[in-house]
Amino acid sequence: MSSRWNDTAEDLAEAARLKAEKAAKRAAKAAQKAREEAATAEQKAAEEAAANAPPSKRQKTENYTQDDGELGTKEVRLMRFDGAEIGCCRHVEETYERLNHIEEGSYGIVSRAKDMHTGEIVALKRLKLERETDGFPITSLREVTTLMAARSHVNVVKLREVVMGDSLKDVYIVMDFIEHDLKTLLDSLPEPFLLSETKTLLLQLLSATDFLHDHWILHRDLKTSNLLLNNRGQLKLADFGLARYTSDPPPQLTQLVVTLWYRAPELLLGATTYGPEIDLWSVGCIFGELLTRTPLLQGKNEIDQLTKIFELLGVPTEETWPGFRRLPNSKSLTFPKSSATTGSLLRTKFPLLTKAGVELLAALLCYDPKTRISAEDALRHIFFKEEPRPKREEMLPTFPSKAGQEKRRRAFSPGAPVRGDAPKLEGVMEGVFGGEEEEVGAGFSLRMGR
Repeated sequence: MSSRWNDTAEDLAEAARLKAEKAAKRAAKAAQKAREEAATAEQKAAEEAAANAPPSKRQKTENYTQDDGELGTKEVRLMRFDGAEIGCCRHVEETYERLNHIEEGSYGIVSRAKDMHTGEIVALKRLKLERETDGFPITSLREVTTLMAARSHVNVVKLREVVMGDSLKDVYIVMDFIEHDLKTLLDSLPEPFLLSETKTLLLQLLSATDFLHDHWILHRDLKTSNLLLNNRGQLKLADFGLARYTSDPPPQLTQLVVTLWYRAPELLLGATTYGPEIDLWSVGCIFGELLTRTPLLQGKNEIDQLTKIFELLGVPTEETWPGFRRLPNSKSLTFPKSSATTGSLLRTKFPLLTKAGVELLAALLCYDPKTRISAEDALRHIFFKEEPRPKREEMLPTFPSKAGQEKRRRAFSPGAPVRGDAPKLEGVMEGVFGGEEEEVGAGFSLRMGR
């Protein structure tokens, strides 16, 4: 007896068909996977071969056209990019005609010259390299690099090029010629600049100083003889012989920088770690000089310079200048201990200056370098917003240029410090604080009766 669940012939045929279809699908999938793997391997091999292949000698920038089996006539052009060209320096005698000597500084001799090709008048500074035995001096290299970095600012003298003489020690820096230097101009003026004119000059000086500090450059020799003024009222900062780049934190630097009359007290006391604040002290000294036409602090040596500072601003204390007694040179000096010597005399020195002006001057001549005002903050000071407002540059007075061949008598001004060992300060501070006996001069005295 047969069961009704037994497979019939038709059932067996259908099962065989389904099994064959499944086998065919599995074979098709396996073949597709094999083709994909082969294509991937071929593409990878092609990419590796292209990466390892040498570059073509010439880049094809335009496609050729095929017309009737013949090559098109389009011109092949290579891609070109504008860039600075490296070449040799021009010879000074073939390029410039020297007209007259202007001045000589610690690091160079400046002359007035004419470009023989364009007829332009330029300033030619010959670097002093005669005593150098170790190649091109680092100070001159710093001067060129910092001038190049700052020449885009309108209040910094523009460096044009560097030219050579007959030997490697004849190196010249070519700059724009500016008619006046502020020191000579102040000496020749019968009266100081007006306050509105002083504000204009001071704003330009602060703008250039802020630009330098924003680009991590310390000038380290700001003084009126390094400030140039053209007949359009534009102030130009020049003489970067002591300039250098700095960093944060500042590196160990030499204390023998900045001309003595404009040198910050921390440098006089032997500080070797300093920053932009030393330039702001010099700006304060220049501010005072613009108001009176005479240098503010005229010391004969380092000790006398400190004495002049203390006479004007008072002897520093731990409250006004924390940690100043830990500076190297302060340990060998004897400071006055009277409480009457700690007050500032800026208001007495400048009785006609407004309250805001005295505050700005005091902020620039602040003892503590950490709290001394920055150039950026000084530019926003209320002093420049009160009356009289700064005069427009083009409205400043013009003067006959004395940088030509006419001789002139210049007031004495100390030169910038040269490389060497910094002086050691020893002695007792003298001046208004020194001595117990009062000098008695001619005249008479009044005696009160009983």
